[in-house]
Formats: sequence, structure tokens, C-alpha cells
Amino acid sequence: MKILANDGISKEGIDLLTQNGFEVVTAKVEQDQLAEAINKEGYVALLVRSATTVRKDLIDACPNMKLIGRGGVGMDNIDVEYARSIGREVINTPGASSQSVAELVMTHMFSISRFMNDSYKQMPANGVAEFNTLKKKYGKGVELRGKTLGIVGFGRIGQALASYALGCGMKVIAVDMFTNPVQIEIPIEGMTNPTVTVTPVSDLNSVIGELDYLSLHVPKQADGSAVITSTEFAKMKDGARIINAARGGVIDEDDLIKALDSGKISYAALDVFENEPNPRADLLQHNKIASSPHIGAATNEAQGRIGTELAEKIIAYFK
Repeated sequence: MKILANDGISKEGIDLLTQNGFEVVTAKVEQDQLAEAINKEGYVALLVRSATTVRKDLIDACPNMKLIGRGGVGMDNIDVEYARSIGREVINTPGASSQSVAELVMTHMFSISRFMNDSYKQMPANGVAEFNTLKKKYGKGVELRGKTLGIVGFGRIGQALASYALGCGMKVIAVDMFTNPVQIEIPIEGMTNPTVTVTPVSDLNSVIGELDYLSLHVPKQADGSAVITSTEFAKMKDGARIINAARGGVIDEDDLIKALDSGKISYAALDVFENEPNPRADLLQHNKIASSPHIGAATNEAQGRIGTELAEKIIAYFK
């Protein structure tokens, strides 16, 4: 059985599938040529990440494509409900990248707390001539320990982030539709791992004014609108910092720039953008925004776990 991994798959995933009798092809097929390639080559499964979309027209055009796999968490680029309604299997890897995304959020939190995003740009260009000026400019950073982090969306990634943040001495407030207490383990090398109980609240507005940092781990709202707009920014603590490593558009980008320019929000960090892969230049160039090109799950370890998890689910489905 042939599988097209159109956005790639790790060696671990390929090896496991090959050992179980599958042929895995990783040659990239352009979106407008996918249906023809799938039907011509007889692929029974299509694996994608975020670069390839799998909409109703493609699904209908490929009757022998039995399984659609998403290497990652979100499946916004797949018409999941429709595919499942006509008997196609749709899988993803919700747990494989949690640690990697959480570590990237922590990276961005440190960056926007100590002006690293701007310092990395300015020091190579101006560090020799303006060393003392830059030293003064970046000399009013803040520490994470003792600050309050709000995590909106308390699934696997949110919980992984909570583990890191608690380990750094932060207070964590979780916001989620499910409000059952969650035991967060904090790994410490050479010790029995301690746990902290975090009980999510369901209403962001009830806690948003307490937050020094806000990290988003949810999709857009059901109607396609942003979760964080000018309304939410107005309720936030003056000088708060915000991070989005979930989906582009979860934060209204126009409202974000206004909040930054007014000083209401001191800094923001974005790993995702509304118009990927063509993000707005004014976001990338803003001196109060730390940005990265949607690399939350892009670690060697995460890619290995993603490939293995996809392979295990494919093997279980077909065999």
C-alpha cells in the first residue's frame, strides 16, 4: 500500500511503515496536481502538515484515498467532518509536539521580557558604536519568576507550558471550557517529580486583568473571529505581554498593533500569522513583536514522535 507524505515525515515514521509493508513517498506534489497524482499512483493515504490542504473537492476526487493524516495538532487545513461523514479515516498527532511548542513559548516569553528580539537585531548593526546607548535601552527587563501567566486552552500543549512555567516560579491561571482540576507534573532531574494542581476557569474575562503574560492555545472562535480583540486588550493589565503559538488570527492583528503602539501591551510574540505563508510586513518589522516562522513543533525530537505516532495509527487502521 502506497502512502504520500506530501509535507514530509520523519525517518522514524518511514522506517516503521516500511517495516510493516507500506511504501512511503515523500516527493512534494503541488496542490493543483494532488488529485491526479493520488489517483494515478494509487495512494491509499495522504499525510500533510500545514502546507497542503485537503478540502471536499480533493476528497471527492480521490475515492481510493482511505486515510488522511495530519502531522501535528490543528486540522484547520482538512475538511475533517466531511471526510469522516463519508467514511474516510482522519488522524492527527495531538500529543507529539506539546513539549516543543511549550518550549518555544517559554523562549518567546524570555525574549520579550529582556528585549532579546530587538537586541539580536541591533547589536550586530550598532553594538560597536552605540554599546552604552543599547545597554541603557535594554536595561529595564522583567523577570518571569513571580509573574502570572494565563494559558487559554488547557489541553496537552497548555499543560506542557504550565509545567515549564511553574518550574520557573510563575503563577499559572488556566482558562478552558473544561474546569476539572488537572495535576501538572514538574520534571526535576534526579528527583521524584512534584505535582501542582491547576483548576481552569471557564471565563477569560474574570481573570484577564490579573495576567502579566497571556499565551493562546486555542483555535479561532466558531464564527471565525479572533479570540483576542480590542475588547480583551482594554481589560488587560497595562504593560502585559501576549504570545500566540496556536493559529494565525486568534489575535486580531490590527488590534494588536494598536495595543502595542498605545503602550497598553508592552510586547508580543507571534509564531503564527493570519496570512501564512505571507505574513504582514508591519508585524514582522514591529520593534515590539518577536516573531518566528511557525516553528512550534519544528524540533528533531517532535518530528520523530509525530512520524512514529502517524505510523502507528496508520498500521492500526489498515491492519
